[in-house]
Amino acid sequence: MIIQVPSLDELSALCAIERAAGEPFRGLGMAAIADDEPPSIEQLTEFQRAGRALAAYEEAGPGGEGGRPVGYLLWEPVDGCTHIEQVSVHPEYAHRGIGRALIDRAMEDGGRAALTLTTFTEVPWNAPYYARIGFRTLPEAELTPGLRTIRAHEAALGLDRWPRVAMRREADWERGEG
Repeated sequence: MIIQVPSLDELSALCAIERAAGEPFRGLGMAAIADDEPPSIEQLTEFQRAGRALAAYEEAGPGGEGGRPVGYLLWEPVDGCTHIEQVSVHPEYAHRGIGRALIDRAMEDGGRAALTLTTFTEVPWNAPYYARIGFRTLPEAELTPGLRTIRAHEAALGLDRWPRVAMRREADWERGEG
């Protein structure tokens, strides 16, 4: 698997991944999430130009370059942490470690800072998955100002119709120290 910043020409493929990754939410009674529009090309371009978009490619194409993207991750710095804004893997490529590889790479690209994210608590491939790879749920008292702002924005978008949490993985977790 190759993980790299996607080219501008590949950003529309990330939108297709997001739409496909949203479909399983329908089976959980979360059609609004399945129907949510992916980030716009303009938003993806901002992440890509800042070097904060990563794409996973299952196999190398001609010349050793990546094939088509099968997953992606967007991150941004928030309160000294690498905040995962979005991570999505096409369902055809689920359960292959692609999401974890993207998350681990975001930690590297973010200067090995702690990782944060917000997610649904009752979706098996959300909070329970992140807990298995070293994230812990942050109690309200541990939310940083930036995470509070993100959570308030999510609530304004109606995402709190389903239980959500902020989670954190310490920078030293991979070494078994966190």
